Amino acid sequence: MAEGEKVILRAVRAGYRVRSALLEERWLPGIAPALAAAGAPAYVADPALLRELTGYEVHRGALAAMQRLPLPSPAELLASSTRVAVLEDVVDHTNLGAVFRAAAALGIEGVLLTPRCADPLYRRSVKVSMGAVFAVPYARFERWPDCYSEIRDAGFRLLAMTPAPDAVALPELPHGERDALLLGTEGDGLTRRALEMSDVRVRIPMDAGIDSLNVAAAAAVTFYAVRYGSGSAR
Repeated sequence: MAEGEKVILRAVRAGYRVRSALLEERWLPGIAPALAAAGAPAYVADPALLRELTGYEVHRGALAAMQRLPLPSPAELLASSTRVAVLEDVVDHTNLGAVFRAAAALGIEGVLLTPRCADPLYRRSVKVSMGAVFAVPYARFERWPDCYSEIRDAGFRLLAMTPAPDAVALPELPHGERDALLLGTEGDGLTRRALEMSDVRVRIPMDAGIDSLNVAAAAAVTFYAVRYGSGSAR
């Protein structure tokens, strides 16, 4: 489900086909060409009826049901990327959407999900990402923790994000040619297995007694530092 004119049109530009749309009349002119191209119907209603039908306030006044695209395999995504994010059991849809938005903005070429991660195309994830889930390629592993060996075998350096005080401070991280940034589940962070299989454990230096950041905030800081940090020309 895509909500809002901008998000719907971003999905269309990314190759997702509109199945049908439910919207206020004021949004019809902007979305009508995409609907016509897909041969999809539009159901027009006032805000009160939209709220009654959906069970929540449709703040952006437009919803579209989209046809999913087949996902690439992890191997295909790794072969076409030099910098990827690996999300281990991130289950909160808001966090997932925010990570995708940061990935799109900061040069992450793909996102890899472990089997228990939330669905990037859940309505909340799509909305929070502002459609970035349509723009950033992603794949889902079928097995864990075998996936870490697969990533390393594809030529990537595994960087495990952790607040551990003995980890390498992010500003001191040497430049890498192909990096996979491992980010863990809300609360517990990365599993011991992920930390053991990583090549480098990395921490974000923090002040004021703060020991960790929300996974989405940590992702944004890390993505920026790896792309624009010391020694990086990318």
